[in-house]
Amino acid sequence: MSDTASDAAPATAIIRARKPDWLRVRAPTSVAFAETRALMRRLKLNTVCEEAACPNIGECWSQKHATVMILGDTCTRACAFCNVKTGMPGPVDLTEPGHVAEAAAALGLEHIVITSVDRDDLPDGGASQFVKVIEELRRQTPGTTIEILTPDFRNKQQRAVEMIVAAGPDVYNHNLETVPRLYPTIRPGARYYHSLRLLDQVKRLSPQIFTKSGVMVGLGETAQELHQVWDDMRSAGVDFLTVGQYLQPTPRHAKVMEFVTPATFAAYGSVARSKGFLQVAASPLTRSSYHAGADFAEMQAKRRAAAEAGAGSRA
Repeated sequence: MSDTASDAAPATAIIRARKPDWLRVRAPTSVAFAETRALMRRLKLNTVCEEAACPNIGECWSQKHATVMILGDTCTRACAFCNVKTGMPGPVDLTEPGHVAEAAAALGLEHIVITSVDRDDLPDGGASQFVKVIEELRRQTPGTTIEILTPDFRNKQQRAVEMIVAAGPDVYNHNLETVPRLYPTIRPGARYYHSLRLLDQVKRLSPQIFTKSGVMVGLGETAQELHQVWDDMRSAGVDFLTVGQYLQPTPRHAKVMEFVTPATFAAYGSVARSKGFLQVAASPLTRSSYHAGADFAEMQAKRRAAAEAGAGSRA
């Protein structure tokens, strides 16, 4: 992709031996980082920050922000982009909801992001554990807003999604991850239109819940394909969009086809905003939960301002 966001895919994949400067981050060394890690260990909580080798872990944990990954550390899927280990997961930890709420209270979180591995082995895909976590957070830290990032609940979607929506998270996130053409190789266990229907279902069940989705770039997609994905998201009522650079976790994962420049990310952000998303985060280091709390607070302020303006015009 060029800085003008060309629609043409790269003719050859030239991978640089080293990441470009804009993807370099400092190693975590702060006291707050160590305290956050110690708390996660004490409560026996998994985090996507560690399991997915997120490049922002130093910044986020130093600010005592962590994205908790419930339902264990082993996924029943084997997506080509994901660093979470694959296999047969263990039993569901019944103490986990309480520990998540305890962590949120200890960190003083105003906003928390909860995600999970895929649990195709469970009858409800793990939806009931999401519900229990939300309920426990509401009980122990009622001032904390809750954002969830769920699997697709394939073959379980209707009942699973209804259960979670009824629990009332503030933001429901489910990532489409990439363009439909790349699903067979990048996300083989999922189906693009199934994920799109999930997002549409959430918005239909509860219009007041913000919906969110994200994509990775640098996997060989074209700008035209990305624009179509964003149109599909808007048709499903998605409110928030995240766009970030794919980074290859290990040699066995999908290769990076291109390191997309910050200028191209800026162009993508401009196009996405023109399509009507309420919030767009597009940068090389953007991830689903990166700055999620600040973004949500901004959206709440905008919603309140719009409501006050509407009330004023009716007076």
